Amino acid sequence: MEDGLRVLVASALGNLLGQVLTEALPHATIVVAIHPAAVHRAVVGRVRFDAVVADLIWMDPAYEYAFDGLDVLQLLRETNRSAPMIMAVHGHGIERDHLEEAVTQPEVVGVVHKAAGFGHPIEAVQIAAAGRTLPRTKFPIGHQLIQPTLDSYFSRGRRGATAARLAGAIAAGHATDYQSLAAATCIPLNTVNKLVGYLGPLIEARAEHDSELPMNSHAIYRWCGEHSRYVLSWYRRHSVCDLDRNTLDIYPKRV
Repeated sequence: MEDGLRVLVASALGNLLGQVLTEALPHATIVVAIHPAAVHRAVVGRVRFDAVVADLIWMDPAYEYAFDGLDVLQLLRETNRSAPMIMAVHGHGIERDHLEEAVTQPEVVGVVHKAAGFGHPIEAVQIAAAGRTLPRTKFPIGHQLIQPTLDSYFSRGRRGATAARLAGAIAAGHATDYQSLAAATCIPLNTVNKLVGYLGPLIEARAEHDSELPMNSHAIYRWCGEHSRYVLSWYRRHSVCDLDRNTLDIYPKRV
């Protein structure tokens, strides 16, 4: 079945998995990309892959806040190279936000856990390349997903987009108060003053706030910090104008 099979391994530590897949599927072409530029070179202008294995979060200080498996998915879409995708996860809680979006995407056929060893990725690639979805009984997601997802909330029209811009500026460390938040996002101060109204309902709906504590700007800032990897990822992938990129550096100052 692997004759002519083309598989992309997009992972900061992908060389080992690439070697294992090469040995297990000797007639397949295994392409390993260990940084964003390599992923771009492997995809743009190239023959479409039959399956893609991508780290959901790239556990590398250089890319942790700048690139992830959802960026790989976006690149495949933008270049008309969409393929069945397998997201590789560590099982950490910090992956939950990314996972909640990933499993809703039609190209993502399943999840493999790195701790399960190399047998699972090999089988997963064979299943995905055959056009099938990975059975969750054998390839479980590993987290109880929470509703609403950050992606669905941020995607709700102008109000959701405003909430995302506010959260993005805070997560990037470009705001300490309402004035600096307004300056970082180019959103009017009278709108920024409603920060709690924009993000509070999301946090409360997800039960990510102690109900005995007040929902205020301090709670919002803390939540944005805790979810900074995903908030910055979402904003990076949905930025739609030059103004956003000129006024809001999407990479956190503290990293």
